[in-house]
Amino acid sequence: MPRWLIRLNEHVPIRYGAWFFAVLGLVIALGYAFVKGEAWWAVALLVGLVCLGVSDMTQPSRAVLRNYPVIGHLRYLLEFIRPELRQYFIESDGEAAPFSRQQRSLVYQRAKGEPDKRPFGTQKDVNATGYEWISHSMVPTHIATQDFRVTIGAGGSSCTQPYSASIFNVSAMSFGALSANAILALNGGARKGGFAHDTGEGSISRYHREQGGDLIWEIGSGYFGCRDAQGHFDPAQFSFNAQDPQVKMIELKLSQGAKPGHGGVLPGPKVTLEIAEARGVPIGQDCVSPATHSAFSNPLEMMRFIERLRQLSGGKPVGFKFCMGHVWEWFAMVKAMRETGIWPDFIVVDGAEGGTGAAPLEFTDHVGAPLQEGLLMVHNTLVGLNERHRVKLGCAGKVISAFDMARMMALGADWCNSARGFMFALGCIQAQSCHTGHCPTGVTTQDPSRMRALVVPDKTERVYRYHHNTMFALKELVQAAGLHHPNEITADHILRRVSGCDTRRLSNLLRYAKPGELLLAEQGKGPWLQPAFEQYWNRARADSFSL
Repeated sequence: MPRWLIRLNEHVPIRYGAWFFAVLGLVIALGYAFVKGEAWWAVALLVGLVCLGVSDMTQPSRAVLRNYPVIGHLRYLLEFIRPELRQYFIESDGEAAPFSRQQRSLVYQRAKGEPDKRPFGTQKDVNATGYEWISHSMVPTHIATQDFRVTIGAGGSSCTQPYSASIFNVSAMSFGALSANAILALNGGARKGGFAHDTGEGSISRYHREQGGDLIWEIGSGYFGCRDAQGHFDPAQFSFNAQDPQVKMIELKLSQGAKPGHGGVLPGPKVTLEIAEARGVPIGQDCVSPATHSAFSNPLEMMRFIERLRQLSGGKPVGFKFCMGHVWEWFAMVKAMRETGIWPDFIVVDGAEGGTGAAPLEFTDHVGAPLQEGLLMVHNTLVGLNERHRVKLGCAGKVISAFDMARMMALGADWCNSARGFMFALGCIQAQSCHTGHCPTGVTTQDPSRMRALVVPDKTERVYRYHHNTMFALKELVQAAGLHHPNEITADHILRRVSGCDTRRLSNLLRYAKPGELLLAEQGKGPWLQPAFEQYWNRARADSFSL
């Protein structure tokens, strides 16, 4: 889109321009028709356009039309004739665009309750290198329910309030990054569907509380919602919020897939009364998220901080989220767990390919480990130490479909989180204007006139349906594979084409640790899983993140 058009589009009158000119044209046409006694056809046409605009602005289901009456229909016209223009889209948008559009279309269909079946076979090139599929059984099973759950906090820690979580939940997205209406719809859908809603590091807002859905409270380096005037951790404030029955788990954020190792600043003009209230910061002042935590400085202190959070919360499950970076830092954390005897109830591995928020291009494309490498490293380490039973593993990073979930289970995940999937369910069209405040669908804006496009009851239902229908699709995959629960999916069930004439199971492509294997290697009684384990494990220290 040309820059001049983008700038024009940022102004409210332009969004309603087509409808405004229809109204103006109708006034002129009526005057002309009464004076001349002719051109009544123009009056009829313009009356139709005016009525169409009124209908667009008042209908609840299409956010684009609520924000762009009349002219917004051009988008749906192009969407309708897209199959005939597919080659045009491929040539103009590049190779990645059809994939993202196909995924978005799948979410839209499931969120709207429309059939997601497609004729004429696979939409993928099955002979392309990298194509993956799940093997099926000649004796499929029958599963009574699609409400697959995992119990978090029953691994032997001091947790006294384990949480039975859905294996598919809303990933971390903060109020401030998302609009109030988006938060209301996500939490309302979570409450209806019985799944969890991660608050993101922006803390718990009034909109998270209003609908009553289960919350995972994410605490970042800014300690929003539990900080003192200097920005340090405030135990009293934390305890007050953490013991709210709506908060089911506490997630300590070390890094995120969008921009690992990078802090952030919410400029003062964007810190409204409601954002300041949720985060515990002054109105109108820059809101800083440092790149590092001030509550701990090494792995041993981090584990003690996790135990402190568990006690202050009244015994709720406490874990941490990170995107895999330096392997030795992860090993240092594991050594600190062993030395202190303090184990997190869960770990969420964020993939570098994930992240719905805006980030510098270099961080988006070239910082952090992809989800496959990060998740497998965490899983293998815990299995190799015979400690996998203590910690549940969640993951996030472009998880949208049931097959995405099945693949993550094969890599070692106990549950999956999704951000972009639920954003699509809200109506996000990937306009990529999230950081400008001019989101066309009202998902990522604090502008009340744009936010009104997102009708909470309608989008709540869509969030619920997306989760419900995706879980149903996962149940069908698990049944077809002859299994009884997604946690039975292993690397033997997923196959990948590695060349035009060769396919491999993930179990043959990726190295999986055997129980106790790392312990034997540490004692010199067996081989190391890979060179990095021996090189960095022996040098990692529980009292330092450095080598």
